[in-house]
Amino acid sequence: MSILSNRINNLAESATIKMAKLGRELAAKGVDVISLSLGETDFYTPDFVKDAAKKAIDDNWSYYSPVAGYPDLRKAIAGKLKRENNLDYNFDQIVVSTGAKQSLTNAILCLVNPGDEVIIPTPYWVSYSELVKLGEGKSVFIDTTLESDFKITPEELEAAITPRTKLFMFSSPNNPTGTVYTRDELAALVKVFEKYPDIYIISDEIYEHINFIGSHTSIAEFESVKDRVIIINGLSKAYAMTGWRLGFSASSKEIANAFDKLQSQMTSGTCSVTQRAGLEAYSGGLESVVEMQKVFLKRRDLVYQLLKEIPGLKVNLPGGAFYFFPDVSSFFGKTTPEGETIENSDDLALYILNKGHVAVVSGDAFGDPKSMRISYAASEEKLIEAASRIKRALADLK
Repeated sequence: MSILSNRINNLAESATIKMAKLGRELAAKGVDVISLSLGETDFYTPDFVKDAAKKAIDDNWSYYSPVAGYPDLRKAIAGKLKRENNLDYNFDQIVVSTGAKQSLTNAILCLVNPGDEVIIPTPYWVSYSELVKLGEGKSVFIDTTLESDFKITPEELEAAITPRTKLFMFSSPNNPTGTVYTRDELAALVKVFEKYPDIYIISDEIYEHINFIGSHTSIAEFESVKDRVIIINGLSKAYAMTGWRLGFSASSKEIANAFDKLQSQMTSGTCSVTQRAGLEAYSGGLESVVEMQKVFLKRRDLVYQLLKEIPGLKVNLPGGAFYFFPDVSSFFGKTTPEGETIENSDDLALYILNKGHVAVVSGDAFGDPKSMRISYAASEEKLIEAASRIKRALADLK
């Protein structure tokens, strides 16, 4: 009998972190591995943000911070939401967390009771279903396809709703597909939610600024559902601050109070120096963000052309984030030069790592076993070489 709890035994390891680990292990043996597995930009944190952190250390910001975050940072986040998203929140509706993943965990643990249903469109970020499991809820999946640009329809949403539905959870721009919902598409989903006033909505907007279709639309902009929306966002993608660990949620005051209460028993306040850097980021301009977006757009167009040239891959053009999510099912059942059969996307991802020395992530962990996620958060030189390696490796399958 395991000494560990059923809670941890039932929880899956993060597939993206696992694949990155395998890539690092291979690289440690002297193999030239190109890692396209993690959701991490290859940019550096802007200098003005780093300078704020250095000053915070010199100014002795070294004591416990308020559980929900420093008031001036929360006010700056509320200002960002007003300025960039036309959303009105008081600072006491903002809770700062140790990364957006903690903000998501707060939302699940504070809103979901055992047996409650959480609707999640597939593909979804790997942690969504595991967090629901942690909260003893039940994930209800709405499967989408590459042909539909991985978007759900209002009819599909309504068909998934039952008396046990408590939450709807999605991201736009989406990880892993890069799909971005337009204002009109969100408006159509809102009309469904208006019929069901007891359903809450987690809107993961962490890739908000890596958006190639125009301005970002938050579902919280629709007044009829705003009080039921929990916005999740943070510094990691837009400001290249993955390791700084600062996320936030914006919600109703009742829900924000619950997040504060939960954090008080788990982690307390986020790192004080990170918060002072975050204040500078959210108070400053978006020049570095805009420049990064331009680079990602160029990379997206490059990789789209490269992937289209690989026989057997089915690929669409994502509207945001920095991923492609091609259908790779045409390779299932094929045999490697060593005589092993590729049964699924897990096998294919491992084969590409070991044969092509490129780390990608199986789509199974994202709720779509026909596909795999390829990040293009790397230099153009590495992306061109990675695509060439993948093409050669796949051509060797018979």
